[in-house]
Amino acid sequence: MSVTSSALPQSSQLPERSFAAFLFDMDGTILTSIKAAERVWGEWAAGHGLDVAAFLPTIHGKRTEETIRALALPGVDPVREAAAITRAEIDDVAGIEAIVGAHDFLSSLPRERWAIVTSAPRALAQARIAAAGLPMPAVLVAAEDVERGKPAPDPFLLGASKLGVPPGDCLVFEDTLAGLRSAAAAGMASIVVTTTHAHPLETAQLDDIADVLDYEHIRAVTGADGMLRVTRPTRQN
Repeated sequence: MSVTSSALPQSSQLPERSFAAFLFDMDGTILTSIKAAERVWGEWAAGHGLDVAAFLPTIHGKRTEETIRALALPGVDPVREAAAITRAEIDDVAGIEAIVGAHDFLSSLPRERWAIVTSAPRALAQARIAAAGLPMPAVLVAAEDVERGKPAPDPFLLGASKLGVPPGDCLVFEDTLAGLRSAAAAGMASIVVTTTHAHPLETAQLDDIADVLDYEHIRAVTGADGMLRVTRPTRQN
């Protein structure tokens, strides 16, 4: 799921400064699991009498338990239902693919300078990363690692802490408004990955945001001091 925003044109300028670390959301940012997720969630929603088409857009960017709890369905235990959905999602990884260019981009980064910060449970995140053929990070912040998920700043703050870098020196790659708000609350700059977007994100109230379609036409440059920058390579004639 994701978007291009009228307030966030595809030609937006990349951050000019360097960063100590990059923090990546997972679903919709470095891989796409929309087909698999919507198969599982669609079956669950139909079984609970929900309008599947209206419900599915609400599942992205938040922890499973929080999504279920927000529905306030009578007689439904959010913890138990979330566990069942997670098991079903781990078993169904068909159609999960890396975002274009993500493998090479992640592989180019020093291992100690990047992390994945996801709203998915750890076991599910590991299954999807493996299914997409992406490198497994040294630091993975998952749903069970924080009391408050996105849009609270806690997940990204924990990611920065585990990497041992100040929050303000982190650049976040995200695809959802909840994730962008989480990054902003943590005092971090963001790049929105828009390749899976179908509708505009309302980002007018958020600062320090750039955007890219995918990772095909950007590169990570590591300076002599170990700091990271994102660039668009100059086209050769």
